Amino acid sequence: MPSSFQRNAVNVNPSLQTVSVAGLLDQISSTGTDPQRGGYTRPVYSTAELDLRSWFIEQATKRGLSVEHDRNGVIWAWWDTASGDRDDALVTGSHLDSVPGGGPYDGPLGVASALVALDILRGRMSAPPRAIAIAVFPEEEGSRFGVACLGSRLMTGAIDPDKARNLRDQDGTTFAEAAAANGLDPRFIGQDTETLSKIGAFVELHVEQGRGLIDLDRSVAIGSSILGHGRWKLSVYGQGNHAGTTLMEDRKDPMIAAARIIIAIRESAKGHPQARATVGRVQPVPGGTNVIASRVDLWLDVRHPDDAVTAAVIEDILTRSQALSAEEGCSVELREESLSRTVHFDRQLKDRLQVILPDAPVLDTGAGHDAGVLSEVLPTAMLFVRNPSGISHSPEEHVENDDAEAGAHALAEALEGLVRPTETSHAELP
Repeated sequence: MPSSFQRNAVNVNPSLQTVSVAGLLDQISSTGTDPQRGGYTRPVYSTAELDLRSWFIEQATKRGLSVEHDRNGVIWAWWDTASGDRDDALVTGSHLDSVPGGGPYDGPLGVASALVALDILRGRMSAPPRAIAIAVFPEEEGSRFGVACLGSRLMTGAIDPDKARNLRDQDGTTFAEAAAANGLDPRFIGQDTETLSKIGAFVELHVEQGRGLIDLDRSVAIGSSILGHGRWKLSVYGQGNHAGTTLMEDRKDPMIAAARIIIAIRESAKGHPQARATVGRVQPVPGGTNVIASRVDLWLDVRHPDDAVTAAVIEDILTRSQALSAEEGCSVELREESLSRTVHFDRQLKDRLQVILPDAPVLDTGAGHDAGVLSEVLPTAMLFVRNPSGISHSPEEHVENDDAEAGAHALAEALEGLVRPTETSHAELP
């Protein structure tokens, strides 16, 4: 079995000047643009995402960081201690993949901010008293293989490696095939206790995917929790037939049942305060204009702060779907693809960040993150940067340059305060 890490030689460039977050993001602003949807489409192992990985490696190498790839496709950029000791390392980072037609900040903001934060700290110390690393996780969005935070799930053992290997994208390519084509040996993906044992804490910076900071008129917040959420595939089975020769009364049309189910899903969620239920993707089979579908697949996202309510919403949706399908002469099947319980970030780490960043409010989020998956096995925390549109997973997602720089400085203060717990600075945030 190979080592958990593969190392790349680096050339140290100590004269590298600190660049802005906006400047770094401008370097990748043309990568993965989507002329049809607008915004960016950067699925894992696509040309766009691979180009972003190369960009990150180049930026990390310029900073004299030791760049490595682990067995699950996570990229690591290490700023080592003077002795080279990596025990109890402090890790930050995010992801570079996107949803279809997503915004420019979801993922890359955390990566660019981590690079700038280390630039700031390199101006204050020649080497950290505790190793610091930037991690870039693959398939955080799950937009290609259907499981969000796949890289961190594999690392922590939250997903069975066989299940991961057999995940398929819309073209039928398995994750194992895609991983092998991009330098990973799919035989060795899975729980990585060696890597996890090096990490003392993980702090992820991310664009806020909501209006909390807008309403509070603040630039940066500390995360408190992540709503429980999951993804399900709901398949409605009917009778495929000819669109021109089949009378309306003779049809068993799963598209009609699916349309009624989508409306029922909204009603089910509205019946449970704070629940969110979304059908973001619909796929008829075989998909011809003059063909009555034989099957319609719906992909469903459900979220709620209380995991028991999430389960109740799903049960209600299934009951309604079965009844509506039967009325159309169809049947239905519901299958869970991924599920993340409600996450409360490490209290001691959150409290420590509140001391370091006393002006930062504490907010929860309805969006999933790698920090949430990693929280099952190690202390994690999050910082959020204001999004003046309040919109995410959309081309309208935005971050003002001043807020982006405030976020990077807050991250630098957080990292320094955590590696130097007795020398905490109190950052004032706008």
